[in-house]
Amino acid sequence: MRTAHPRTFNVNTPLVDQLPPEARTQRRRLRACHECDWVCALPPLNSGEKANCPRCGHTLVKRNRLPAQRSMALAMAALVALALAVSFPFVSFNVSGVSNRIELTQTATTLIGFHQPIVAMVVIMTIVVLPALYLVGVIWLQLGLLRERPLLFSRDIARSLSHLTPWMMADVFIIGALVSLIKIAGLAQIELGLSFWAFCSYAVLLLMTTQSIDADWMWFALEGEPLAPEGTRTGTTAISQGLVGCPTCGLINALAPNAKGHCVRCHEKLHHRLPHSLQRTWALLAAAAIMYIPANVYPIMTTTSLGSSSASTIIGGVVELIQMGSWPVATVIFIASVIVPVGKLIALAWLCLVVRQRHRLNAISRTRLYRITEFIGRWSMVDIFVVAILVALIRAGSLMSITPGPAALAFGAVVVLTMLAAMTFDPRLIWDAPSPDQRSQNAPQGAIDG
Repeated sequence: MRTAHPRTFNVNTPLVDQLPPEARTQRRRLRACHECDWVCALPPLNSGEKANCPRCGHTLVKRNRLPAQRSMALAMAALVALALAVSFPFVSFNVSGVSNRIELTQTATTLIGFHQPIVAMVVIMTIVVLPALYLVGVIWLQLGLLRERPLLFSRDIARSLSHLTPWMMADVFIIGALVSLIKIAGLAQIELGLSFWAFCSYAVLLLMTTQSIDADWMWFALEGEPLAPEGTRTGTTAISQGLVGCPTCGLINALAPNAKGHCVRCHEKLHHRLPHSLQRTWALLAAAAIMYIPANVYPIMTTTSLGSSSASTIIGGVVELIQMGSWPVATVIFIASVIVPVGKLIALAWLCLVVRQRHRLNAISRTRLYRITEFIGRWSMVDIFVVAILVALIRAGSLMSITPGPAALAFGAVVVLTMLAAMTFDPRLIWDAPSPDQRSQNAPQGAIDG
């Protein structure tokens, strides 16, 4: 196959499943790390290999074998599993001759009957709607690439995939389902339906689909690889050269200071630094801290057993589980509902405080702390999913029933606000203030005609 010269490369000609992108150009492809802004050249990569930033260790590119076929097959399998999960009974219980059986969607619709429409919407969006849109988008996108004729809206779909990923929580819902079942296993007879096992398969396949997306190859196949601005140098930051790396497709673009622009390849909005990053993060953290108070003061659910009702807060539920001897479940709930939200609030607040200071702590350690806070935030949704499942399942009138409390909405708000706070914090600010050892200044620099 003929290889196009870099200066005459047709940006809109898709090249699918033959050679990796770096094998198609005569000059090294450049990237600006989205976490530390360091400019480096990508090495040739084989299937299963990845390229990390030499400054902060962030993964820049991960190469997969047959990326279009793999992600499309996984997405189709995940959609089939999701269809099965919403079509059959999810779980049923029986206690003293009274039984109830629920479907997956009832975990959300039941909350509406208890005047919790926002919580219901969050549940159904994170476990069904957003993942389904993601999977359909992957299939649509890869189908066009396999035909070597991208379908309509392919660029917009490819740009939206990375934005949807943090909000898909099928794997978190599985943990919530297991916690719920363990919590009531000693009180009633539980039977798992076909939907439960289908949903487990769907959660695994969805995770595999997200891991199979080779964004570097995908954008190269869609729009080619426009050259980096003339004179781009490696071994230094992009902002010092008037450049910015696209957070979606990775392409380096020229951007004047304090200017607004769009990526020439994917049309994503570009900023040297996220506008008002610290102010927005502080505002979201303050809102999350305020909402965390009613989330712990008010009951998250009320349990009715043999005509008597008892309300339990998050901490109260943990104490009850400990008294029942369910130490593993109590530990999961305590970590997800107490340690993770509080730890994330403290970590992000600390990063905002020290980001502009010439602190003696290593910038790499701060960046790792940021990565941890960004990763663990979504797992706090376990408690919300536990409430949704128990409210839908345990409906036996005065014999046994569970209703959601006002803390469910407040705690859901805490989870969403802390996730948004992590997204609005720009980790490149950590590296803008040079560390005392000035190791970045001693790194080798070289001009690469990009």
